Amino acid sequence: MSHSASSPSFGTPARSGDSAGSGRSGRSASRGTGSRGTGRATKPRFGFGLVGPRRDRHAVPLDQLEALALPVGDDGMVIGVDAESWPAVLGINRPVPYDITLIGGLWTAQVLALRAAATGARVAVETGRAQAWTALAQAAGGGQPCISLHDVGRVPPQGASAGSPVVVVRDCGMRPPRGRVVSAPWQSVVTLLPYLSPVAPRLLEKSSLVGVQRVSPDEAAQIGRIMSLPRHEYEALSTLADGVTLWCTPSDRQFVMTQGTDAETGLLGGARRMD
Repeated sequence: MSHSASSPSFGTPARSGDSAGSGRSGRSASRGTGSRGTGRATKPRFGFGLVGPRRDRHAVPLDQLEALALPVGDDGMVIGVDAESWPAVLGINRPVPYDITLIGGLWTAQVLALRAAATGARVAVETGRAQAWTALAQAAGGGQPCISLHDVGRVPPQGASAGSPVVVVRDCGMRPPRGRVVSAPWQSVVTLLPYLSPVAPRLLEKSSLVGVQRVSPDEAAQIGRIMSLPRHEYEALSTLADGVTLWCTPSDRQFVMTQGTDAETGLLGGARRMD
């Protein structure tokens, strides 16, 4: 995850031998009024639209070109803001297998599911507490079945593709069994762990991205060893506020504050670490 997405204009070409005033005749012809003095209508040329208004050319001094730059961020879903209040973007739909482990609360996992669905992904939730996901699945997609719920171990093949990416959210408790549906091209898997469980080290080591919310000091120290975190970062894990997550990869780390939109807060309530 990094910190840091004209139609051609066709004019009527001048014909050889045309005088300097032929541009006016061309505009008249394109409006179907006919050439002066002929009294006959001239058909517009196929493939060329009406000639647009003519304006003086716009010139910008070289030292002012940077003022025309447009900010273009990373491709993906916005998961919050960083310490400088810049948007933090997670590219979850990828052409390669992508595994994410989140040690945190249900609220954050559900916000991720909603925002993944908003990017056009189909979301399959594997959970042993369907009642906690039912309202979200019914509200998402404006009536379209973009979030589906499945019992643990019963997620069918999803048929992910570039035009129909899939995100599988595994909410299977402290010891999630090995899933039948695994990460694949255009199919990412997000595994939610409420705390650091005995299976967590294996999941963390194989994950492309790890998110950690508030944990105990002992858990923070263990996560620090597994993820090779600096001491000041893993010690901060036991003091994080609700909604704050440390997202880390083998080469990058970033604290992110996730804040719900009005619609998300109305559906899920405020950010919370405990469920």
